Amino acid sequence: MVKNYIPQFLFILICLPLVFYAQEVKIFTLKDFDLKDSVKTCLVSTSYGKEEYDFNRKGVLTKSVTRYNEADYDVVYYKYQNDELIEKRSESYRNNIFDPSTSIAHFYKLDTLNNVKITEKIVSYEEEFLDQYVYHYDEKGDMVKIIRTNNDGIDETLIEYKKYKGEYTVTYLINNEPLKSIRTSQLKKKNGTVQKVVLTKEYLKGEANKAFEEVFNEKGLLVAQQEFEYNIAEKTFVPTKRTIYTYDDNDMLVGEASKNGDEVMKKEYVYQYDREGEGNWIKQIVRPENTYKTRKITYYVPEVMEKE
Repeated sequence: MVKNYIPQFLFILICLPLVFYAQEVKIFTLKDFDLKDSVKTCLVSTSYGKEEYDFNRKGVLTKSVTRYNEADYDVVYYKYQNDELIEKRSESYRNNIFDPSTSIAHFYKLDTLNNVKITEKIVSYEEEFLDQYVYHYDEKGDMVKIIRTNNDGIDETLIEYKKYKGEYTVTYLINNEPLKSIRTSQLKKKNGTVQKVVLTKEYLKGEANKAFEEVFNEKGLLVAQQEFEYNIAEKTFVPTKRTIYTYDDNDMLVGEASKNGDEVMKKEYVYQYDREGEGNWIKQIVRPENTYKTRKITYYVPEVMEKE
C-alpha cells in the first residue's frame, strides 16, 4: 500500500543517515536491478558473496538473499496486496541458524479517510517495538510530514516544496532544523537537448555538511556528478570529486572517469549477454582492475506454454 502514494523521488528520505533507520519504503522491480524481460530469478556472484533475487510475473521483487558464505546469510521477504506493499520481513541466519534478535518486520497500514496517511510499524521477531513512522500527504499527493515515534521520543520531519524561476526545491526539516534539500532544474544545451540537474545538500545538526550535483540526460541516465565539501571558514561549498559517465547505444554504462584534485581515475565496463548483443548481461568486467561480476538468470515460461 505504498506504491501508489509515495512519489519516486521521496523514497530517499527513509534512508537519511543518523535520523531515519527504517529501510527504504519502495516496491522494487526488474528495472532496479538492471534486468528486463520475464526474469524469474537472478543469482549474482560478487567479491563478498552472492545475492539472489526472486520476482513475480509482474517483475516485482518478492524475495532477496545476501549470502556472505554458506552458513551466514540474510533474507528479505516482500508481501503485497492488490499490487501494494503491506509487509516486509528481514531475517538473519548465522551458522545456518535463524537469529530472531537481529530479524525485523515492517508492517504498513493505509488510511484514506481524509488526506492519505501511511503508518509503518517496525518490530523485532522477539516482538519488541522498534519504530513507528507516520507519513502524511496533502490533497495533491505530496508527502508533507513524517512523525517518527520510538522509545526515545517523537521526532517530526516537515517537507516543504517551493517553485522559483523554473527550479523546484524540496526541503526536509527535522524538529525545525534543516536536514536535506533537493533542488531540481533544467539545463538546455546548444544542441537543443534538455538535461535535468539535481542539487542535493545535506546538513548535520542544522549546519551545512556536504552536497552533490547530478546531471541526467534526456533518457534519465546519470551523465555527471559533482561532489562538494562545506568550507566552514569560507561558509561555502567547495567542489571536490567530479565524475563523468558514458553509455553505449543500449544505454549500458561503459565508462566512468573521475577527477579529485590531481587524482584521475578511469574505469571501463565490458558486458557479456545471455543473448548476442541484447537480453540481460550475465558477466560484467571492470577494467583496468579486471574485477568481474556474474549473473545466472532464469526466465518465466510464457503462460500460454504452461497451459499447453
